[in-house]
Amino acid sequence: MPNFCSFCAKQMSVRLIKKSSELPLLSELQFGKCFADHMFKVKWTESDGWESPEITPLEPLMIHPAAKVLHYSMECFEGMKAFHGVDGKVRLFRPEMNMARLKRSCERLGLPTFNEHELLECIKHLLRVDSKFVPREDGFSLYLRPTCIATSPNLGVSAPTDAELFVICSPVGPYFPQGLKPVKLFVDEEHVRAWPGGVGNVKAGGNYAPTIVPMKKAAEHGCQQVLYTISHGAGD
Repeated sequence: MPNFCSFCAKQMSVRLIKKSSELPLLSELQFGKCFADHMFKVKWTESDGWESPEITPLEPLMIHPAAKVLHYSMECFEGMKAFHGVDGKVRLFRPEMNMARLKRSCERLGLPTFNEHELLECIKHLLRVDSKFVPREDGFSLYLRPTCIATSPNLGVSAPTDAELFVICSPVGPYFPQGLKPVKLFVDEEHVRAWPGGVGNVKAGGNYAPTIVPMKKAAEHGCQQVLYTISHGAGD
């Protein structure tokens, strides 16, 4: 029976990888380049709503070349981390806030929404399946990337009729591998990162690609981060 409101964690199926990989040496970890064995995914269509969710081996997505995510950046995501506690338990850091923002991002981009609790339960199940990829050393964690994309196989700027929500996991090291040190900021008065009424308050993929050139310019001036400003017109 179609589920238009949300998928349900209790309906999830699990297909495990045949040959499991091992957690690499922590000293060799680079952000986003090593992945856990499995992923979570669930599809949605305008006509039938959400399908049953599933956990599968990590594998490529199958989408049409005309998929709206490829042409109009109809996608949003979250960044979450799971840690090993001193008691040996694996914990997520304020995951409810990530679920709430992901839902807001979907609403802003016209993507299908979901029940936040159900998605979080699915993510917890994925964590249990790939728990060995959560590093135990202090400062290391398993980074989780929930993502929702519009997969409608047609061109034209319009609300999506097909979408897919998935979660991949990547073991990572400390965010500041050299320790907490002051960073140099490049004050950018030319480019704008966000604008009143825009999408700076959600994690849309389209927010990030335009920051690459300013980041390269900042690096040329010996800076590690960019401070974007609105020099005029903000009140117009």
